[in-house]
Amino acid sequence: MRISKTVQQLAPSGIRAFFDLVLGMKDVISLGVGEPDFVTPWHIREKAISSLEEGFTSYTSNKGMPELRKQIAHFLKHRYGMSYDFDEEILITVGVSEGLDLAMRAILNPGDKVLVPEPVYVSYGPTVELAGGKVVPLKTDVCSGFKLTAQQIDKACTKGVKALMLNYPCNPTGASYSRKELQAIARVIKKRNLLVVSDEVYDELTYDFEHTPLSSLPGMKDHVIYLNGFSKAYAMTGFRIGWVCGPSDVVAAMTKIHQYTILCASITGQLAAQEALKNGFKAVHKMKNEYQRRRRFIVEALNEIGLECHMPQGAFYVFPSIKKTGEKSLDFAQNLLKKKKVALVPGVAFGSSCEGYVRISYASSYENLKEAVARIEAYLQY
Repeated sequence: MRISKTVQQLAPSGIRAFFDLVLGMKDVISLGVGEPDFVTPWHIREKAISSLEEGFTSYTSNKGMPELRKQIAHFLKHRYGMSYDFDEEILITVGVSEGLDLAMRAILNPGDKVLVPEPVYVSYGPTVELAGGKVVPLKTDVCSGFKLTAQQIDKACTKGVKALMLNYPCNPTGASYSRKELQAIARVIKKRNLLVVSDEVYDELTYDFEHTPLSSLPGMKDHVIYLNGFSKAYAMTGFRIGWVCGPSDVVAAMTKIHQYTILCASITGQLAAQEALKNGFKAVHKMKNEYQRRRRFIVEALNEIGLECHMPQGAFYVFPSIKKTGEKSLDFAQNLLKKKKVALVPGVAFGSSCEGYVRISYASSYENLKEAVARIEAYLQY
């Protein structure tokens, strides 16, 4: 057999498989892809352009440019009070996605179990499986605000559980955790001696309270592999720059894999990221305000047309229920696309427990959102 059994058994991405249907269709309003509709702020693009003109086209250190790692350490210290050694505890990755993959491969032995919440971003389970681990799904629902509880995590910590994956604000639900909620979870993590891979790439897009990094809580730094990056808040998806902060032994192991597989992230992207951290806050704040305006509109509008939708606390997604339609989520998404040319993602892409929901991205213009809601309402009355 030419292909690995593990790879053969992986299902294709539920997002990408669905959006193959969109290709070639005209007049489609796409509310599916998790990408800011804003262009990267000009001063960041200008830095990337000038770096090329100045001849910055080489490899960098495997760990990433020291200047960028120092900037990240400085930013985290002043923003959240977190202390990381730039040389031993920070690694620059090709987006948060690579950081996630490296973390799984660095910490898992064959058969190790990883607690993974549902709904969950499509790559979480596959990265565990590709690293030889076993996924233990922890289901959440709208009654809990799509959040894990400390008691749920504690109960799931059976023999062989090594790690917990956490994403907040969450893709696809927009759920996030207050400091008090995280403190309760932290007590279980320390009690069970778990490692946590905490994906906080949407941290700057937290709306109802201040974001609290899990690793900033007392006694948690040694338990947390902290992932973040520039794609979402800074609208820099194409630059593919993420970062990992964590215990030095874990970061060293991740760096070892990184240097044999990727070598280093793009120098152009790293220089642009330095500019983003240095001068990008005003642009982030402006984009965040617009996302908040759209969030309020889309939640109110969906509820008005009869699709129950909770208010997300962060990111740029809503996760409304379509159960009242009687359709399966995949059927609903396909039919809506064909009949009304609105593209969204069926809930089952984010876990088997997510039937009856769809994900809608409000990283689209206000006008597009208004037209999309009108088309969805027309479909419901069809």
